[in-house]
Amino acid sequence: MKNEIRIFFTAMMFYTQLPCPKWVDHDPEHLNKSTRYFPLIGWLVGGLSFLVFWISNFLFGAEIAVILSLAAGVYITGSFHEDGFADVFDGFGGGWTKAKILDIMKDSRLGTYGVVALIFLFGLKYLALHKLLMSLKFTPDYIVLLFFITYHALARLTAIQITFTSTYSREDESSKSKPIAKAYSYKEVIGAYIFGLAPLLVLLAFRWQLIFVLAPLILLYLISQRYFNKWLDGYTGDCLGAVEQFAEVITLLTFLVVWKFM
Repeated sequence: MKNEIRIFFTAMMFYTQLPCPKWVDHDPEHLNKSTRYFPLIGWLVGGLSFLVFWISNFLFGAEIAVILSLAAGVYITGSFHEDGFADVFDGFGGGWTKAKILDIMKDSRLGTYGVVALIFLFGLKYLALHKLLMSLKFTPDYIVLLFFITYHALARLTAIQITFTSTYSREDESSKSKPIAKAYSYKEVIGAYIFGLAPLLVLLAFRWQLIFVLAPLILLYLISQRYFNKWLDGYTGDCLGAVEQFAEVITLLTFLVVWKFM
């Protein structure tokens, strides 16, 4: 149990900016194993984002509250996934070979493709989350909390699946995400699926049609894996960040359609 706690805090230290005990370090073995808790980190981010929304909605109204909740998610993760999303658009937008794409994604500067992609990303996120929350206006707060937790958990599960079925693309140690890519065991797979799907399973008790959210997420995973394998012979940490962000938007949009029309 003590070792699992250490692994969990390693995941929290790596994937968020939340404070961790001083005895937690970047041990490669624990970083490898921390992938099992990646969707569980989504519970934390989703829960804290909901808390910001709930308080802000009381004080300022829904529109401002949605923006602040999204900002809270960005702050908690240190723009970890958004950075990868932008880098992927810069890399694939400006590069035509594996080496060029990887070089561009490694560059810390943000290009036009990345900026434009982020604008559309946050625009879609804001509108989708706002419309979904308006559809849930007369729903108990604990169900709204479940929606926040679920969309963050599912997005992280969708992204981390790629590490289970593809190889890491870079041949050096230049990526900060390299430690999560070296190895995994059945514990990482089982843990990721349990923590990724558990919130959705609870939501199904309130509306079973929400199960349909898995279809576009599976499609996103399959398309992303094939695309990255074609161009990069695998994936990078930036690729995982991009998939995670796409999955957040897709999950919100699917929830909105299901809740509105089914």
